[in-house]
Amino acid sequence: MPIKIPGGLPAAQILESEHIFVMEENRAQTQDIRPLRIAILNLMPTKIATETQLIRLLSNTPLQVELTLLGTETYRATHISEEHMESFYQCFSDVKHKKFDGLIITGAPVENLEFTDVAYWDELCAILDWSRKHVYSTLHICWAAQAGLYHHYGIQKHALPEKMFGIFEHEAVCPRHPLLRGFDEVFLAPHSRHTTVYESDIKACPQLDILARSERAGVYIVADKNARQFYITGHAEYDHDTLSLEYFRDTLRGLSIDIPYNYFPNNDTSLQPRNVWRGHANLLFSNWLNYFVYQRTPYDIDAIE
Repeated sequence: MPIKIPGGLPAAQILESEHIFVMEENRAQTQDIRPLRIAILNLMPTKIATETQLIRLLSNTPLQVELTLLGTETYRATHISEEHMESFYQCFSDVKHKKFDGLIITGAPVENLEFTDVAYWDELCAILDWSRKHVYSTLHICWAAQAGLYHHYGIQKHALPEKMFGIFEHEAVCPRHPLLRGFDEVFLAPHSRHTTVYESDIKACPQLDILARSERAGVYIVADKNARQFYITGHAEYDHDTLSLEYFRDTLRGLSIDIPYNYFPNNDTSLQPRNVWRGHANLLFSNWLNYFVYQRTPYDIDAIE
């Protein structure tokens, strides 16, 4: 089933070349079906790459999705053209009166800052509070997972001695949880972050469950007891070359950075990395859409509370 996206979005051409069915708004209006309304609050500087990664994963189900891209009002993106933002993005004030079946909040390169020092922190807190009553299920990714855990539960993030950077083995702690349905008992996922949350802090919070973890990378997937808020500390959505682009970018800047763990074949940076987490990534997003959005959200979207 196609995913409905704004007309002219650059991701469309990339995805169509991969034989992924995307549908622009005019054609979608002729179908007699209520699509799932999914919003993406895109805090990443690589806006187009992140849009494409997430749309690719959201399109891999039989469900029709109507996509809304959101940006912040209190901070204007500097790594993308103003034309792109004005053409394809809305602000919180444009949608705060609406309701959505699902919301995805991406990571952001601000993890070395205190939460309250982030330029758009107050706006993000307002969105997190709004999501409790206006969104049926929310998926928080990487820094957004840490921000959500801090805002909703007071769980602190902690600086790591070195960047958590690479592809790590994870285990399914709750393999029967519907979000993990079909997962292997051990699976791979990328991480790219300088901070972490402690497993002991999550376990001390009675409203939360740890669904998956890693011996090296720590807590990976956390869910609230109502299964309406999910916190993913890694980047399942990443392309095969995303970590290499980060690595070469930082080395060109003269920054001290280790080769991503378990990523380049034989640790040879001249060799192309393989995507060994794609199956897990597709299951994660399709399970979320199916079991926690489509099967649970009210048909009358205004009944979400």
